[in-house]
Amino acid sequence: MDQNNFIIVLAPLQGFTDVTYRNVFSDHFSGVDEAVAPFISTMGQKRLKPSRIKDIIPENNKKLFTTPQILGNIPEDFIFLADHLYEMGIKKINWNLGCPHSKIAKKMKGSGLLMYPEKIDVFLETVLPKISNRLSVKLRLGRRSKHEIFDLLPVLDKYPLDEIIIHPRTGIQMYEGISDHDAFAKVLLNTRHKVVYNGDIKDLSSFNIVHEKFSGINKFMIGRGILSNPFLAETIKDVISDQDSVQRLKDFHDDLFENYKKIFSGPGHLTGRMKGLWNYLGPGCFKEYKKPLKNILKSSSIVKYQDMVERIYHHM
Repeated sequence: MDQNNFIIVLAPLQGFTDVTYRNVFSDHFSGVDEAVAPFISTMGQKRLKPSRIKDIIPENNKKLFTTPQILGNIPEDFIFLADHLYEMGIKKINWNLGCPHSKIAKKMKGSGLLMYPEKIDVFLETVLPKISNRLSVKLRLGRRSKHEIFDLLPVLDKYPLDEIIIHPRTGIQMYEGISDHDAFAKVLLNTRHKVVYNGDIKDLSSFNIVHEKFSGINKFMIGRGILSNPFLAETIKDVISDQDSVQRLKDFHDDLFENYKKIFSGPGHLTGRMKGLWNYLGPGCFKEYKKPLKNILKSSSIVKYQDMVERIYHHM
């Protein structure tokens, strides 16, 4: 398989794929071509907190081309933030129409807006003529029904979107069940836009199934699959390394730990972030080490955490 035929994008996962993770990942693994950053929420009254945009400052994102994602439903607030990002040098942004979490959906944001194609129409009609950034959209099949997207596609077709990224589940499904490939195939027949596939690519086999089913797709977004197995993009692209995989994984972990150590104010925050990653990395790369993994997740101090991590790598 020619690795130059397609692009792999790191998905935005709030609390996981921040700039620190993206940069450290890029230092240790290849195969990922670009990323979409976890969303930034718009603020009213043309306000902007520097803390909200520090993750996507261009000078800190030179290792992996990263597109900021915006969550919001007020055109004026979106335009204000998009303009600020453009002034920073960010030429491409993404609109989040896919977030499945009920707290966000109830505010008619993320997947909560998918039931209202007329509101999305007004939003895009207002926003697109007033921003200089290219705009892509990330969405699901709908909030409650997978049929909702088919009322929305004609609306999206009216506008010059850079691409649409589709996760073929509904919002209320969260990550339960399986991705609906039949619905995704139907989407491809009903849009003029370039489509990016996102959902349930967790190993080479699942990628090959998607790649073969949708031969016209050349861009794939992967999130949980890469968190679970940092080698996944290399495996998909048939990248060969003569380095020991266990040592590479350990070096990646240690580098990530040291970088987060500079950021998080207390030991609880640091170990909490690392344990969150182990919830993916453990089942993905350490299936045979359930007890040591449990000890890592139970560790109550940095010293205990590091000791448990050393043990698990020592026994591999």
